[in-house]
Amino acid sequence: MSEGALIKDMLPGDKPRERLAARGPEALSDSELIAILLRVGTKGRSAVAVADDLVKEFRSLDCLARASLAELSRIKGVGRDKAIALKAAFTLAQRMARELARESPLLDSPDAVADLLREENRFHDVEHFQVVVVNTRRRLIRVDKISQGTLDSLLVHPREVFRSAIAANASALILVHNHPSGDPTPSDADIRVTRDLIRAGQLLKIDVLDHIILGRRSNERTKDFVSLKELGHFYT
Repeated sequence: MSEGALIKDMLPGDKPRERLAARGPEALSDSELIAILLRVGTKGRSAVAVADDLVKEFRSLDCLARASLAELSRIKGVGRDKAIALKAAFTLAQRMARELARESPLLDSPDAVADLLREENRFHDVEHFQVVVVNTRRRLIRVDKISQGTLDSLLVHPREVFRSAIAANASALILVHNHPSGDPTPSDADIRVTRDLIRAGQLLKIDVLDHIILGRRSNERTKDFVSLKELGHFYT
């Protein structure tokens, strides 16, 4: 491949951009993602081959991100411009990580979980089941909407519930759904599904920390939610 050849001129196996568009970024290796940043190869070598050399030389993404422009430029096929592009991309990733660390709420109590999702669920006229994925420090990674409608084992499949936790390499999650009636008292189906998911989590080594049901305050209820764990339903 001549110097300056574009990715579109590569062999099908060397087209990481097309693979990302077709299959998503998770389908690509570290080298392929780096190759997209490099854009082009050099002197008969593909961008993926140059990226492979970077990964082998620095051994981890953390070491690669910490490398100086001079260290990056020493890799054959990188050069000053590609080194700058890599440094910019890794710096943005580091800034995003710091931003997320500052903004991710601590979800170490039922009240904190209810505060996070109360407004989003306040006006739903059907039940919405959500999964809150957290890290080992109980800080939020993401919230996924799994299903809507009456909660039962047909609508809430363990595969969908644990998908995000597995993808994020998370060790724990929290179940949340709303009761449009306003009464957060758990039904028999709520309890049954919760216990089924606890058992599934035990097999996957992913802890189900709690199941929060959101409702509304009333003269009889000082809280607008209940915690199934606090109610004693967390046994299998």
